Parts: sequence; C-alpha cells; structure tokens
Amino acid sequence: MEWDLGFEGLAVLAAMSLGFGAFAGLVVTRSVEHRLLAAAITTVACFAVGLVTSEVLFGWATEEELQPNVDGLSRDEVLLSSVLTTALVVLVMRRRHP
Repeated sequence: MEWDLGFEGLAVLAAMSLGFGAFAGLVVTRSVEHRLLAAAITTVACFAVGLVTSEVLFGWATEEELQPNVDGLSRDEVLLSSVLTTALVVLVMRRRHP
C-alpha cells in the first residue's frame, strides 16, 4: 500500500479534527472534565477515522475522481466520516453515567 497523504493534507486533517473536537466539547454537557474528555476523544477519533477513510477506503481513487483533494486528502469523504464520528462520540458521552 502506498500512502500519498502529504504534509498539507495531514495539516488539514489535524485542523478538521481539532474543530470537530472543539464542537463536541461544546455540545457535551456536564462538567469541564467531561467536556475536555469528549473533545480529546473526538479529536483523536476523527483524525484516525479520517486517515483510514482517505488512505484506505478511498486510497484507490485518483485526484480527478475525488474532488476536492487536498495534497492526497479526500476532503469531502473525511468531512462526512468526521461528522458521523463526532455524532457517535457525542451520543455516547451524553448517555454515559451521570
């Protein structure tokens, strides 16, 4: 398997992951510690799922087939997977014991 994700693609993925993490931290209720935990889990999960989505699930596609493509990052597919990941983390964190 050949990874074609460049530095700019990694930076965009990291920025998107941090943004989704911040959103999850704002949406999850309860204590500050709970919010920080949700933000951290979401950030790491979005980065990992985005990396798998871009490089494993859509790694076969060419730049012409996937638009927009930021330095090897399949941006639209990563955004969709990050939205789903964030929703899942927020639902789990909100239903967690009081």
